[in-house]
Amino acid sequence: MAKRVAVILSGCGVYDGTEVHEASAVLVHLSRAGAKVQMFAPDVEMMHVVNHCEGKPGSEKRNVLQESARIARGDVTDLAKIDVGTFDALIIPAKAIPGCELTVGHDTECEKWPYAQVAKAMADLGCKHLNKNVGEVHVDSKNKLVTTSAFMCNTAIHEIFDGVGVMVKEVLKLA
Repeated sequence: MAKRVAVILSGCGVYDGTEVHEASAVLVHLSRAGAKVQMFAPDVEMMHVVNHCEGKPGSEKRNVLQESARIARGDVTDLAKIDVGTFDALIIPAKAIPGCELTVGHDTECEKWPYAQVAKAMADLGCKHLNKNVGEVHVDSKNKLVTTSAFMCNTAIHEIFDGVGVMVKEVLKLA
């Protein structure tokens, strides 16, 4: 029987929403695994909108659900309508749960790991960070949480795609 997986999106964009390539990789790997996927997003105004050419906040207003529809090709449901009991698993690109164990890659900044300070931010949120390479995941068995570094690593996109694939496989094992 196909696993039912909810994917929660938070807009569309590396600086102000769900990272597009990470979401696409998740959806491709779920499709390959035969999972039945439904995407959700909150129907709220975005906290800020970023001009992705400049990497700076803009002045316009956008809606998270409408922006998420760009990734979902229109097939996205208001998060307020989710019935969690109908799903075997949940995937949230870039979400941390206080008290969990996770990985966002490495905690020492270098050319390959330019966002290593995120590991400290995760610790500040009450999470235990573990260093892992881009093709690896961390499974927090207690919280049934699987994480990978994805674009925290400055590497070839196929390596990030493959790491997300490992994460999806581990999530489906827990489902």
